[in-house]
Amino acid sequence: MAKVLMITGDFVEDYENMVPFQALLAMGHDVDAVCPGKKSGESIATSIHDFEGFQTYTEKRGHNFELNASFADIIAEEYDALYLPGGRAPEYLRLNAKVIEIIQYFATADKPIASVCHGPQLLSAAGVLEGKKVSAYPACQPEITMCGAEYVELPMDSAITDGKLVTAPAWPAHPAMLKQFVALL
Repeated sequence: MAKVLMITGDFVEDYENMVPFQALLAMGHDVDAVCPGKKSGESIATSIHDFEGFQTYTEKRGHNFELNASFADIIAEEYDALYLPGGRAPEYLRLNAKVIEIIQYFATADKPIASVCHGPQLLSAAGVLEGKKVSAYPACQPEITMCGAEYVELPMDSAITDGKLVTAPAWPAHPAMLKQFVALL
């Protein structure tokens, strides 16, 4: 079974954090959920994003999620794959140099990476999307294309794999995204 690193943070999308974390564990994979500046046993706040007929998603406070590993202790080479959930966390996580360095390591090492919703903001900031076909929440399309990737508009319940990269527009795509990600593990 694979050892998966999940980089997450405050106000990550609740489902995009919890569902893959629990599903991968249930399949027998080891998953370390980490957040810069936080240690194992500490919690992050999550948000629930819903699609209720407005021009964009709505946001409500979600659950607290307990981290099971410490960001400061991460050695990227010890992991087989990387998972990057969406929500608002990626907008500030991409400012962390170590987060960017870790993402670049996984891309350069050609290890599986899965990212959903706003998670590809991290991939864009790390400069690892050039020439890739990438899905994300539609509001992320400009930065996906500006970094040299092809933005692929998908139904909210679909995902796309390009090489070792699996991306999806939002949490309704969990079944498709996880199926494709696990196939790479």
